[in-house]
Amino acid sequence: MMSTIASMLLLTNGMERHKGGCGNVGGVQPHDKLLLMLSSLSFRLSRGVLSTISPPIPHAKSWLAGYKPTTTRPLLDMSQGVPGTPPSKVLLEALSHSSSSPGSSGYCHVLGASTLRSAFAKEMKTVYGEEMDVTQDDIAITAGCNMAFIATVMCLADPGDEIILPVPWYFNHQMSLNLLGIKTVPLYTRANEGFLPSTSDCEKLINSRTKAIALVTPNNPVLAIYSSDLISKFAELAQKNKIALILDETYQDFVDTMPPHILFAPSQTEVSKSSSSWRSNVVHLFSFSKSYCFPGHRLGLIAASPDLLKHVTTTLDCLQICAPRPPQLALASAGLLPILRQSIQASAQSLKKRHDIFRTHLPPDWTIGSQGGYFAFVKHPFVGIPAITLCQRLAEELGVLALPMQFFCDNSAGFDLESLGQSKTDWERWIRFSVVNVSDDMVKQVCGRLHECERHLGLKAE
Repeated sequence: MMSTIASMLLLTNGMERHKGGCGNVGGVQPHDKLLLMLSSLSFRLSRGVLSTISPPIPHAKSWLAGYKPTTTRPLLDMSQGVPGTPPSKVLLEALSHSSSSPGSSGYCHVLGASTLRSAFAKEMKTVYGEEMDVTQDDIAITAGCNMAFIATVMCLADPGDEIILPVPWYFNHQMSLNLLGIKTVPLYTRANEGFLPSTSDCEKLINSRTKAIALVTPNNPVLAIYSSDLISKFAELAQKNKIALILDETYQDFVDTMPPHILFAPSQTEVSKSSSSWRSNVVHLFSFSKSYCFPGHRLGLIAASPDLLKHVTTTLDCLQICAPRPPQLALASAGLLPILRQSIQASAQSLKKRHDIFRTHLPPDWTIGSQGGYFAFVKHPFVGIPAITLCQRLAEELGVLALPMQFFCDNSAGFDLESLGQSKTDWERWIRFSVVNVSDDMVKQVCGRLHECERHLGLKAE
């Protein structure tokens, strides 16, 4: 009996923190102490893991347990940013070849296969321009982009130090910082400004404990696209305060604006190269999962100064030894990356059309705050109903799964939002829909079920 109760508490431990507000940022809760007393474990768990929210995606998927799909009313999952199409045939063939090669079973260099590092440095020129100043010596290959983030922040900050994240944030970034004992400092954005972070607001948050600013652009969850000018201003702010700027560009291939920024432009003189090169304070992160449609193969990337990568080598050697070798060898196949660029561009255009469908069929009283790439960030019309409450009902009763704002912020949002002239009740009505892992027809079905909210759920729109 005791182990059964403990198991139930382990399941609900992180979930409880989502209710009534956004996720918890720190501190062991009374609930955690009860869990410790009832657990079958004879040892104490770390405060870091106990104070970190449970993974939001599995939490949300648990809401579907009560929904009974039918052939005419299937489950419509728009929760996770997972590519809805398989890798291109040519990439699958390269993966098959590399996986069957005996040489792919061994370790490679901690920072990744030199063939892929060299090939991808050249491929980056298609995004950032032919004169881009990034070489293979600036690149490390990691087991996914979350690994890239963790390996980076372990080099930058100690327990008790601070890293600034714009809110809404990518929850795995906040979870990782919390596990490491690093304080997440929220930089709240404004819905009426497209959820773009402000450098002046950010500067007020910087103190002696601040080690980095971490931006995701195009943003997850809101898909706000930070302009080249805004990114440059954040780089200047970081350099002025002698802190790092972490720039996660996982979704860079799904926007029209190219290049996304000019940080990688070559320095004009040798003097400026040593003092103001991007290498002095910028760390670029990238995920192969989205662009190449193979998230299960776990490849990410860090582009940073070789002086930083010396220390990243230490963290990666402890965390992964090396990233999976077969997908590295596959992508490094002669001439493959330029071929795959065509399929990436086709996927981006397909997603654009799907967003048009979503926008056209969405009920008129649902408000799109930002849209593009993988996601649409939408405010529901039911005043006084937190998004987390509505999302659970949508899953349980209508078979539509999406993620609420409460998964992308902390529970102290009220005061900070009011100081920015925003209503907490409005803030808590935003929902992230992922359009990538469903078909065009399913997008229409989702919008059709959102039209049913008032009738089926008994809710009244404002």
